[in-house]
Amino acid sequence: MDYMERALSLARLALGNASPNPAVGAVIVRDGAIIAEGYTQPPGSAHAEVEALGQAGDGARGATMYVTLEPCCHFGRTPPCSEAIIESGIAEVHIATLDPNPQVSGRGKEELERRGIKALLGEHEEEARQLNEAYIKFITTGLPFITAKFAISLDGKIATRTGDSRWISGEESRKCVHQLRREVDAIMVGVNTVLSDDPQLTARGMDGQPLERQPLRIIVDSEARTPSTARLFGERGRTMVATTSAAPRAKVGELQEVGAEVMEFLSREGQVDLEQLLRELGSREIISVMIEGGSTLLASFFEQGLVDKAIVFIAPMIIGGRRAKMAVAGEGAERIAHALRLGRVKVERLGDDAMISGYLGG
Repeated sequence: MDYMERALSLARLALGNASPNPAVGAVIVRDGAIIAEGYTQPPGSAHAEVEALGQAGDGARGATMYVTLEPCCHFGRTPPCSEAIIESGIAEVHIATLDPNPQVSGRGKEELERRGIKALLGEHEEEARQLNEAYIKFITTGLPFITAKFAISLDGKIATRTGDSRWISGEESRKCVHQLRREVDAIMVGVNTVLSDDPQLTARGMDGQPLERQPLRIIVDSEARTPSTARLFGERGRTMVATTSAAPRAKVGELQEVGAEVMEFLSREGQVDLEQLLRELGSREIISVMIEGGSTLLASFFEQGLVDKAIVFIAPMIIGGRRAKMAVAGEGAERIAHALRLGRVKVERLGDDAMISGYLGG
């Protein structure tokens, strides 16, 4: 059995719930069998290593631990995991990747080795880093990791000329979107998406019901055109409307009355300054944001170089039409050589749809 693979699968269970901490999984093995396992609990609660050690009890003495991220060695919301490992009597620790947090970054591994525990590094390192790509960006830059997500037809449309878009993607793709929503801290859309689609923007479980924990919903709306009757205001979770000084005070008041947090940002050519918005989200320890439309907002993020990852669902249909909506608006590239290209591309099949994902900026 690949014990680090098991630890990674546990870590995935913590995505979203562990933020702003990294999502970590830990497995303790003795005599070729797993005796305990754990994953990061919500902030202020036990980390993966401590969860697993609590299960193992005295059985941890002389055993081997597999953990997806270097154990922390400093006091934060909880005591250091490295000290708990040392006190447990664990004999050997396999670490997938080092923690880029400047307070840790190799020190956790060194502490284990200094206390006589064998520490091995690098098993499934790429997978471990990808799993915590949002944490890695946030802890090194203070900014959230930005994913652009959209669904298109084979001819690149997101809706018909009348605005009808339900549903371009198939059921399996839509289930995947709810899983993606479960894993991020915030979902962002432009006001035109709210006006045209009136989305709920919720993360739902396999039964179709909204989950207890919902990502923050962010509407980028420079003039506060979002209607106070929008369906998303009736959903579980919090909503922020990012606006500018151009927003009428009366409209701001209406949105606040239905529970929205309305926050004013600088104006950049009549639009919300996205860089300032992202800095504000980072200051709130929001480490991951998924942009779900519309085409104007997506264009702004791409053009300003603010997107880290793109996830595109492609449905096997042809919509056609000069006036049918496209996924990314804006001016676009003048030459193919100037077009944005994805790296580390993955292609997956979801029902009849294809899902293409990849990274921008290297």
